Amino acid sequence: MGSRSRTAADRDDIMATSPPADPNPSLGIGLKCMSVVVFVAMQTLIKTVGEDIPAGEVVFFRSFFALIPVILYLAWLGDLKQSLKTDDLPGHMLRGLVGAISMTLSFFSLPRLPYAEWISINYAAPLLTVVFAAIFLKEIVRAYRWTAVVIGLVGVSVVTAPNLSLFSTGGLGGSEALGALAALGSASLAAVAMIQIRRLVRKEKTATIVVYFSLTSSLIALLSLPFGWVLPSTEDALILVTAGLFGGIGQLLLTASYRYADTSTIAPFEYTSLILAIAIGVFLFGDPVAWTTIVGSLIVVSAGIFIIWREHQLGLERRKARRVAPPGGG
Repeated sequence: MGSRSRTAADRDDIMATSPPADPNPSLGIGLKCMSVVVFVAMQTLIKTVGEDIPAGEVVFFRSFFALIPVILYLAWLGDLKQSLKTDDLPGHMLRGLVGAISMTLSFFSLPRLPYAEWISINYAAPLLTVVFAAIFLKEIVRAYRWTAVVIGLVGVSVVTAPNLSLFSTGGLGGSEALGALAALGSASLAAVAMIQIRRLVRKEKTATIVVYFSLTSSLIALLSLPFGWVLPSTEDALILVTAGLFGGIGQLLLTASYRYADTSTIAPFEYTSLILAIAIGVFLFGDPVAWTTIVGSLIVVSAGIFIIWREHQLGLERRKARRVAPPGGG
């Protein structure tokens, strides 16, 4: 059931390694687009209260209330009891710790940056996942993907450079600079979380990974209670609860999309979130859209789509090699 909240920490498309169970590309794309809309709605709600509510408190609401739709869905399927069985509790705890820190940084940065800029920086996560997979999982990454990763990270630099340069001027710019650094940290940790998920998915069920992530990240977020949680107003509490519910619903939609179409078909539609972010940022929050954000995000999106295409080509080559391989591997 994967965890790709449309924050960096949520980009856990663990179904990407499996072929679609019931091929129906149109339905898969539709579910993917619905998940993008729901996740963007979640982020928008969090952005409206993010300056008033500590990030750790937001993580708790996001994680705990996301459990409600997930648990109801698993109970309806009759899989709830099975989803709690695990052979790697320490692995789930590690994934929860990394994911919770990533979400905390993400929600800290969200109200401090223009929405389109924030979401563009988050697109660095899948690029960094390629790097970390090569380092930690010893995956073979050839020149094409390395080139795309480097180009994509240049795009991220284009987006973030103006804010980071504001460190020298201080003032209001300092808040934006901290937001940009936090967003970069969140994307980096989200990539680390993806590596841990790739390890877990080899022996753990998808539903188990999702349930334990929400449980562990909720508990970890509670540790931030002594560091300044506030009592939210009724309106803010409703917003936070709704954001958490949206996170769970979005996850269910995202996971379902991989049942009907493969990753190379679905993944590019993730970038529709940038269009929504620009529109919401301009019309709802009055965010300026800098030329560096537009240029940098286009570079990042292009690199991401190329990596998706390259993975698809490699998958076709592997399947072709398996078909022509003689029985017994001889």
